[in-house]
Amino acid sequence: MSNINLLPWRQLRRQQRQQQFLVALSITVLGAALSILTWDLTVNHLVDQQQNRNQYLREHILLLDQEVSEIRELQQKRNQLVERMEIIQALQGDRPVVVRLLDQLVRTVPDGIFYTALNTKGNVVALEGVAESNNHVSSLMRRLDASEWLDSPRLDAVQSASQYGDQAATFKLTVTLLRSAVDQEFPL
Repeated sequence: MSNINLLPWRQLRRQQRQQQFLVALSITVLGAALSILTWDLTVNHLVDQQQNRNQYLREHILLLDQEVSEIRELQQKRNQLVERMEIIQALQGDRPVVVRLLDQLVRTVPDGIFYTALNTKGNVVALEGVAESNNHVSSLMRRLDASEWLDSPRLDAVQSASQYGDQAATFKLTVTLLRSAVDQEFPL
């Protein structure tokens, strides 16, 4: 038995095992590389999908923001128009009141008095004028108090005005416009 040489067989076997190991290692490395490549492609695909979704949302958010700003502008314009309409309605509603107020002032002014200024703030009417005498101012105040449209005449100032005559005086007084009389005659 001394003629049997097992060395080439062992070497051949070792080469086969080494070759099998290298094939298994190559297959494993190739499988790992394919797995990593597949995972990378999948993750990149998912990231791209999410970025597309995000871009879609951003575009629609911009569109919605534009629509919201347009709606706000329209609401602002609407509010301005409503305010204008209310002002116009108030002016149209007070038009007969102004006419009636002027009519009452003409009816209540006695001879010997003329008005130089008329201002209104709400229901308060401020009158300035010139009277031939203080008695004429007293007569005016009585007539204003007797009016069904005017109430509470209050004399604020009386000063002599010699340029209009010996006993002439300028006066300032306020009177209240009765809203109840206005509302009864001009109901809404």
